[in-house]
Amino acid sequence: MALPPLHALRVFESVARLGNVSAAAAELHVTPGAISQQIRALQVTLGVDLFQKRGRQLALTPSGSQLQRSVASAMEAIHTGVRQLSAHKYGGTPKRALTISIPQVHGVAWLATRLFTFMAESPNFQLKVLTSSHFHGVDWRRTDVAIIYGMPPWPGFWWRLLHGIHMTPVCSPQLLRGPNAIRQPSDLAFHRLLHEDDGSQWRRWQAEAGIPYAGESDVHFDDFGIVLQAARDGFGVALSDEVVSARDLDEGRLVQPLRLIVPALHNYYCICPDAKRETAEVSSFIDWLIEEAASPLGPRDETKNTANQSS
Repeated sequence: MALPPLHALRVFESVARLGNVSAAAAELHVTPGAISQQIRALQVTLGVDLFQKRGRQLALTPSGSQLQRSVASAMEAIHTGVRQLSAHKYGGTPKRALTISIPQVHGVAWLATRLFTFMAESPNFQLKVLTSSHFHGVDWRRTDVAIIYGMPPWPGFWWRLLHGIHMTPVCSPQLLRGPNAIRQPSDLAFHRLLHEDDGSQWRRWQAEAGIPYAGESDVHFDDFGIVLQAARDGFGVALSDEVVSARDLDEGRLVQPLRLIVPALHNYYCICPDAKRETAEVSSFIDWLIEEAASPLGPRDETKNTANQSS
């Protein structure tokens, strides 16, 4: 069998990675109709179906998955060869480009400073960092590896748990003083509960604490950074985890008024497209990231940050 045109394989790789004809058309700067035509011609040439529809997305068939692995590997080899040739022509060691996506708050609290350690240890890498907290917010057209807050499965992607986190109330130290000071779970009734989600996490915590759910909040935020800032400023009580709030607790901007902690509804995962998992750049970064996540988060003075009352 004669090889299909290289352009058709490039189109296939883009659609397979993005799962959407329109997204592939935008990436390759052609019309969706041209993408669909190339895919149809490729399937006719090979005599197999490469995709099947799942709602608005295109999912790979077993034959498509087999071809994707080979094509993605070949495309990466071509890109590597071109980069090496360019570096040889203009001198210097070729940079290994990598685009990662991280949650904004988690990135600031945990990953950002560690990235500079990675760069110091891996001088041949060139990183581009995007921000998004959830799977569907990641720009998978550009992203090689992402850290997301969510819950698998994600078809077509490889993932690994990065942080299995637990949630506990955090607030400004000023809420530990005055007539409505927080000393036990029932005292939360006097304070605004700050939400990033639909209240599910607070319902779980209050159920574990044995107190009734306080009802719907009068304000919800889609950015956990705003939730934490409102808590720092004394406008209410947030539920946060030991990763994101570690620095605020260490430096006294936030305290943990109650001891009860509950598992989070979601956790932080390292995730990448299946087709990219074995590429050298992605594999190297993921190995480093998992090793960093396994290291201690750092000591914290619990007597300073946690009230002495038990729940």
